[in-house]
Amino acid sequence: MKSRSAQYLLRFDDLCPTMSRERWQRFLTIVTRHALRPILAVIPDNQDSELEIDDADPEFWNRMRGLEANGATIAMHGYRHLCESSGKSIFGLHRDSEFAGIDEATQRKWIQAGLSILRGHGLSPQLFVAPRHGFDRATLSALASEGLGFISDGFSTRPFTRHSVVWIPQQLWEPVNKSSGLWTICIHTNTAHSALADKLDSFLRQSAEHFVSFDDVLRNYQPSGLDWTERLGALAAIQRVRRALTR
Repeated sequence: MKSRSAQYLLRFDDLCPTMSRERWQRFLTIVTRHALRPILAVIPDNQDSELEIDDADPEFWNRMRGLEANGATIAMHGYRHLCESSGKSIFGLHRDSEFAGIDEATQRKWIQAGLSILRGHGLSPQLFVAPRHGFDRATLSALASEGLGFISDGFSTRPFTRHSVVWIPQQLWEPVNKSSGLWTICIHTNTAHSALADKLDSFLRQSAEHFVSFDDVLRNYQPSGLDWTERLGALAAIQRVRRALTR
């Protein structure tokens, strides 16, 4: 594929009925202002007490359906967001995980249950987002078996295929100017401060035309395996993130 100027995906994590509505609204206003079509990483059955910030929003699922109808993409963000396993994940960025280290049969049941919940609320999940980047080969196998063949993760600069799944890379947690490649900016609205919202809004005022949707990525990229130079680049990126997390 010919080189192109940098493109960006925007992803919001930890969306659930008890999330902070005030902080979510701050970012939703920006999404609406710039007509973005983000990835919405929705927890099917949240049981993480740290995400019980507000009383459950009775309109949450209706709001998610409305955003999806307007072009956003729904991702299944784990199952219950309970990171209680110490199993080794592919990236090893965090000690605890929801999925890594769990036997494949159980992971598959969780994925089935999560998909059923989201679909039961009228949503159409297109890809998987693992809490804390925590997943292993069994997770990928279970996802492929359940027909959820896309995952938002990885540190390359383009979509790629690995273990029967298409990876849409996610490498940033705030806007950063890049010259080329596809970059996903992941924002956790429950903990994001107003300064990040201001930074995102300012970045979009200059670069909104470079933001794409998941559907755009499917149309414009032809994922394939990474070559050795791309693998080395992705490994170097992972090591940088690991160092940042241990500071």
